[in-house]
Formats: sequence, structure tokens, C-alpha cells
Amino acid sequence: MSVSFVLEALVVVGSIVMGTRAGGVGVGLWGGLGTFVLVFIFGEAPGEPPAAAVAIILAVVTTAALMQAAGGIDWMVAMAARIIEKRPKQITLIAPLTAFLFCIGSGTGNIIYPLLPVIYDVSYKNRIRPSRPLTVTVVQSGIALAASPVSAAMAAMLTLTDVAPYDLGLGQILAITLPACVIGIIVTSLVVNRMWKDLDDDPDVQAKIASGELAPPEAAAADGESAASKLTFTSRGRNSALAFLLGVVAIVIFGLFPDLRPSWEVDGETVSVDMTSTIVLVMFVVGVIILFLGRPDVQTVPDQSVFKAGMISAIALFGIAWLTATFIDAHEEYIISTIGEWVTNWEFIFALAVFLVAALTTSQSTATRTIVPIGLAAGLPVGVVTGMWAGALGGVYTLPANGTQIAAANFDATGTTKLGTKLLDHSFFVPMLVLSVTTVVVGAAIGAIFF
Repeated sequence: MSVSFVLEALVVVGSIVMGTRAGGVGVGLWGGLGTFVLVFIFGEAPGEPPAAAVAIILAVVTTAALMQAAGGIDWMVAMAARIIEKRPKQITLIAPLTAFLFCIGSGTGNIIYPLLPVIYDVSYKNRIRPSRPLTVTVVQSGIALAASPVSAAMAAMLTLTDVAPYDLGLGQILAITLPACVIGIIVTSLVVNRMWKDLDDDPDVQAKIASGELAPPEAAAADGESAASKLTFTSRGRNSALAFLLGVVAIVIFGLFPDLRPSWEVDGETVSVDMTSTIVLVMFVVGVIILFLGRPDVQTVPDQSVFKAGMISAIALFGIAWLTATFIDAHEEYIISTIGEWVTNWEFIFALAVFLVAALTTSQSTATRTIVPIGLAAGLPVGVVTGMWAGALGGVYTLPANGTQIAAANFDATGTTKLGTKLLDHSFFVPMLVLSVTTVVVGAAIGAIFF
């Protein structure tokens, strides 16, 4: 191990740590600083900037923000809430699975925010401890983006695997991540359903009811309309959401059937439009359709939560990915010969690395571009990498610092959903661990057997 390798590795780790402390766009800025140090101080050739991944993110978040401005997210949330209310007794399973589907379709975990009060309302009125469905619904959004064709994490992953020599395209990635995530959610829901005391046996909750601080479940159930019935949407919002979802379906179809993409002859070889260009072009078309169907106020697009989160992801991804690419290109031979042997002998190290970076940065796309290239360069099978990647992204909920965790705790008037006081004693930690481990194991198995 050379001195330069150690020093440059410290630059990479230091940039990630400082970026994490800064948060938001600071992650990207520190990544850019780290790249500057590697290039100008250590004399390494700059790696390839993640232009393809950033292009996908910009196209997707712009169109998704248009949909949100037209009221499309409101329609999605209303539909999800109706599904959840239909089977209240199974809410610990139904709520996270429903949220999972809508996170996949929208490409963002932010869609669960307005669902949280609905989940609390339905669970409490049916005498179900709210922390059970709330925690699983929140943590599933950590891995859901690994199964979404239009998430920033998928954009980052696709540009790494859908190239020679891996050639693992969108269809193959989804064939690994979708079943792994669904099985992970089901197992986690079953485990969480047996955790903690039932509402009727919880002395803290019963004390709140006795003091009048909390209405009894039966009184709350008889207190008029449900939280879901208060969610409204417009026909323009519905049409915009449907257009966006059809765009997602079109992207999946183009990924599954490459022959549907335009192709031409180049130097005697047939070349098809790559998936990066396909996703960007489809999203632009969908965006124009939404302009006509939803008639959103274009001036409000930059103010939408989806747009703001997407831009932050793009900036963070650009800096960190450029830093990682520069480091790997400079030391690829050493990584393959040395670190590759470690990872090959103990594959879980890769999953642990993705998990830890996701926990530190609370960004699935940043964790993807930071660690996945190292796993691939080290020689791990691309299918195994993909399967473990999906579950390890759940690490974003290791610490109780995410907005959805805080919101879930605030919406739970019973106090059963806790943020804790010792970093890892919050209500989301065990569900997150169960979900991550299960998804990693199942995903790795699927990837190893079929890919």
C-alpha cells in the first residue's frame, strides 16, 4: 500500500465527512474540493464527471416538479390513502407496500409526508400501535428508490452498470431490486407487528387517554370524517400524475426491450439509443404533455419540494461522484488486486460500506456513486452488487435526522413513535436493520443466481 494511496484515500474520506457535516449542496462542494486536491496537489488525472446521471436527475425532477405543481402528487397521495383505509387491520403491511409503489412511481420518498397523518389516523382508530405502520412506511422509502426507474439513485446506478463489461440494464436491475425490496418489506412488517406493546397494554398511552390528553380510539373513530377523506385533488392533477406514471412505464418498456429504441449503423455496427438518453427524452416529452394536461404555473416549479430535493441530489452527486471516479481511476490496479480480494472473500463488506455512507450522507445517490464503483472495480459480480446495494441504501435511516422520521414522530399523538435520545435508540432503528439485512440477503441471492 503506497503512501499516496493512503493520503488520497484520507482526502476522499475527509471530503465525505466534511460534506456530511455541511449537508445539502455542501456534500457536492466538498466533493469538488477533494477532486481539486487529487488533481492539483497529487497530480492525478481527473476522472469522468457523472454527466449522464446528472442529466437524468435534471430531466426527471423537472418533469416531476411540473407534475407536483399541477397537483399530481396530491392525486397520488389521495389514491394511496384510499388503499390504506380499505384494509385497516392489515395497515402495518398495506401502508408500507402502498407507499412503496408510489415512491417507485414518483421517484421520491417525499410522497410519504402527507400519508403519515392518514396512517396514524387509521391505525389509532383501529387500536393498532401507530409506531408499527409508521416506522415501516418511513424506512421502506430508503430502499424503494433502488426499485424506481426515475429516482436519482437509479440514475446513478444505471450509468455504472449499463455499460461494458457489466451490461446490466434497467430491466435486469429491477428484476433484482423489486422482489428483494418487496420481500424485505413483508418480512419487516411481520417482525414489527410483534414489536412493542399493544395500545391497550401500553401504560403511557393509557395514561394519556385517562388524563384526557388523548381521545380513546373508539371516540376518535366516531368523530366524523377520516384523515384520508380530507385529501383533495383536481382532474388536472390526476391527469398529470397519470401522464407521469405512463412515462415511467414507457421507460421500463424501453429498458426491457432494447429493440424498441431507435438504432443506426456506425462503422458497420448497430448502435441503439442508450438508456440515459431514452430516460431524458421520455421525461421531456412527458413534461410537455403535463404542460397541456395539467396547466401548471411554470414559475412555481423551482419552489416545488421535488425540484429542490432533486437539485440538491444532483449537486451532491456531481461532486462526490467526480471525486470517487478520480480516485478509482488513479488506483484501479491496486483496488482490484488488494481491496478486490477482501471484498471477494467477505462480500458483506461492500454492503456495509454502502450502508455506512448512506447513513452518513443520508443520500442514496451519493452512497451509490461513492461505493458501487469500488465494488465493481474490485471484481464483485454485478448482480450481487446490485442486490446488496438495494438493501444497503436503507442505511439512510440509521440516525433519526431525516425529515420523514421527525414528521412521523410528530404526527403520532400517542408518543409511540420515538426519535430517542442516544442516536440509535429511536423507533426506526430496528425496522431499518431488519429491512436492510433482509433485502441485502435476498437481493444478493437473486443477483448471484440469475445474473
